[in-house]
Amino acid sequence: MGRCLVVDDDAEIRTSLTAYLEGFGWQVSAAADGQGMRQALAAARMDVIVLDLMLPGEDGLALLRWLATQPDAPPVLMLTARGDTMSRVVGLELGADDYLAKPFEPRELVARLQALVRRASKGGQAATEDTRLLRFGRWRFDRMTRQLIRADEVGIALSSAEFRLLAAFVQRPGRVLSRDQLIELTRAPGVEVNDRSIDLAVSRLRAKLGDTAREPSLIRTVRGEGYLFDAEVSAC
Repeated sequence: MGRCLVVDDDAEIRTSLTAYLEGFGWQVSAAADGQGMRQALAAARMDVIVLDLMLPGEDGLALLRWLATQPDAPPVLMLTARGDTMSRVVGLELGADDYLAKPFEPRELVARLQALVRRASKGGQAATEDTRLLRFGRWRFDRMTRQLIRADEVGIALSSAEFRLLAAFVQRPGRVLSRDQLIELTRAPGVEVNDRSIDLAVSRLRAKLGDTAREPSLIRTVRGEGYLFDAEVSAC
């Protein structure tokens, strides 16, 4: 699978996660604090980090700030206390790529780590602002013609609001974007954007993608936080 670094001050969690991940073929290193994390990163290249936010000394948010300054830092999945919404939001804004709230289902952790590594291996910069044609799921997105293209080559036109919203999502797959962030990312001169207009644009974009709020496959609602585009995006 790859190399995973587990950073958690709870020895029992480190031991159990190490054994569980190794059962799925991961090579696992573990650290109890920031110093141990830095030593592990200096000793070997890691493909992904599982980072607990509640750590002694430097907490997880401080370590995320440090990782953001490091070239070629691996993707980070942060572990948070259930209900600790503000820490999750701040962590995502500081560069975490995903999160799980404790207690969590270990199999879900494995799936999320696999997704992070797949995205990283395909090149996190594939969906740049200069890339015209992008692929996700069964769709292609032509940013020149502002169209979604189905697998049967039928083009579906997007409104300006839908286009700006999808453009924001494909630039940041797998990350939770708050409504405030989406307002800033989709703002256009002379156009008023607010929470309600974001929700309407999401609803209309979901309809064109064949997505639903009840069973979303691409645009997931993260309660109390915003929306997440749950797809691997690559250049065609």
